[in-house]
Amino acid sequence: MREHDGSDGQGGDFTRRGILAGAGLTVGAAALTATMSDVAQAAPAAAPTSGPAGDGYATAADGTRLYYKDWGRGQPIFFHHGWPLSADDWDGQMLYFLSQGYRVIAMDRRGHGRSTQTAKGNDMDTYAADVDAVVKKLGLQDAIHIGHSTGGGEVARYVARYGAGKVAKAVLVASVPPIMVQTAFNPGGLPRSVFDGFRAQLAANRADFYWQVPIPFYGFNRPGKSVIEGVRQNWWRQGMMGGAQAHYECIKAFSETDQTEDLKAIKVPTLVLQGDDDQIVPYKDASLLQAKLLPNNKLKIYPGLSHGMLTINGDVLNPDILSFIKG
Repeated sequence: MREHDGSDGQGGDFTRRGILAGAGLTVGAAALTATMSDVAQAAPAAAPTSGPAGDGYATAADGTRLYYKDWGRGQPIFFHHGWPLSADDWDGQMLYFLSQGYRVIAMDRRGHGRSTQTAKGNDMDTYAADVDAVVKKLGLQDAIHIGHSTGGGEVARYVARYGAGKVAKAVLVASVPPIMVQTAFNPGGLPRSVFDGFRAQLAANRADFYWQVPIPFYGFNRPGKSVIEGVRQNWWRQGMMGGAQAHYECIKAFSETDQTEDLKAIKVPTLVLQGDDDQIVPYKDASLLQAKLLPNNKLKIYPGLSHGMLTINGDVLNPDILSFIKG
């Protein structure tokens, strides 16, 4: 069953032109007050106490230490973050679903956040194997796996290769499959020069590059939009926690990995969500193609929402995801 609420505008200016300048944009006191009010309304009134696990580390096959958060009891929901962020990017969702009675888990991908800043294994195959190491350590069964952006690629590879009998449902949010780069088989993809530009800017000045990315990531460059400084700074903080080498190599992983067969192999019910003003992952070459390849899916396109909609529009997305999980 599919629900397609979006228009056909692609909104891909950022990825086709490279990083847009965002310096000098500020948020006024009134806008910040309104934003904080929205956050307060979306937050759960009282989250239940955490389960015994709290947080910790799992060890991958090659010895890489993988940091994870594990809160609460109940059916597990495993969150997979985007590039170059960390498990912290899911804090809003973890608090929300914890308050709904679920056990919530999020890990830092190798080379990201608090996990080992490894110079090896920065590819989708290893990312999926790392997820399996955490799943096995925590003994997760009947889990829901939710991935954003690169994390959606990680979900697709993990569910296709390791999920049999362990995964109940999946959710892909503004995710990279089936493949981002333009090829003969994917003429609607982004030119390789876009990703070469990402690598060049990361290598030249990672701190400045990461300061500019959140502007189009959250749609702050759109008319009438103001920068939410805390959101921008939190994105930068998470990015700078990780390793430069791992982030550099992850660009190839998220842009060039062909996951067509992964999507075809996923049999569990899968929810596909994306905004039609996503300037990072154009939805026509992502969600619309995912819906054609996934055997059992529901698609929803949100008019006007950005790549970072989970953060700034969590009050809309969280209930939609909860409804799918319960349905």
